[in-house]
Amino acid sequence: MAGAKIKFTKMHGLGNDFVVIDARDMDLGPIKKKAALLADRRFGVGCDQIIVLRKSGIADFCMKIFNADGSEVEMCGNGVRCLAKYIHDKKITARKEIRFETLGGIKATKLKGKDVDVDMGAPILNAPDIPVNLQGRVVNRPLKVKDREFAVTCVSMGNPHCVSFMDSVDSFEVAKYGPSIENHALFPKRINAEFVEVVSRSRLKMRVWERGAGETFACGTGACASAVAARLVRDGDKDITVELKGGNLKIHWEGEGHPVFMRGPATTVYTGTI
Repeated sequence: MAGAKIKFTKMHGLGNDFVVIDARDMDLGPIKKKAALLADRRFGVGCDQIIVLRKSGIADFCMKIFNADGSEVEMCGNGVRCLAKYIHDKKITARKEIRFETLGGIKATKLKGKDVDVDMGAPILNAPDIPVNLQGRVVNRPLKVKDREFAVTCVSMGNPHCVSFMDSVDSFEVAKYGPSIENHALFPKRINAEFVEVVSRSRLKMRVWERGAGETFACGTGACASAVAARLVRDGDKDITVELKGGNLKIHWEGEGHPVFMRGPATTVYTGTI
């Protein structure tokens, strides 16, 4: 593929932006080496993550996703919504319900007007399965980072999250503490760090530091993890609106043993060739 032209579509979910590539009939070669160029906002297209559409033998399609630093991740909530819209808009299938194979399991999506619903599956709370280098659940556990102690709750939504509640997130120094939490020794595969303000039982305000990407405008799996954490430690409702820098997501979780459902928009910005 050296020197070859690659068609792409630029998309975003609440400002969390992606380069989407249809590689069902294409050998892209090692994506990791191309990710940094594609993600670069000055010398490439510019995005938080690269989404690659591939064929699947166990679902309708396969979604592969790579961070701006080239690392492959298990799952992305905003990304899977964008890919569902991409497939619908390109008329790759006429179905409005689309199942995706991901490294975080099978994710089912359904188009609802301008929004996309996603069945994110049941949250994983057992520490070794997240993974966290502890036993049992990590709920409201103290974690010392730099000059501050956080009370953290860890959840996997197909990828790992560390949720911290605080009085206000608007002035919080995400770039100061995010990298240290992401790379903390407790988290063998690194982790996404969510900093959350409880507005009410049914409303949260969240900022996020994503592993391999830095602070982003939105994180779908992070919003789900934050809603789960809010129910576990802050008496949150089963229906929670999560306010992100790029807009709002609607999260529904009945509780233990049930899947988390996410609803939000997906937007196409432009198409191009690089």
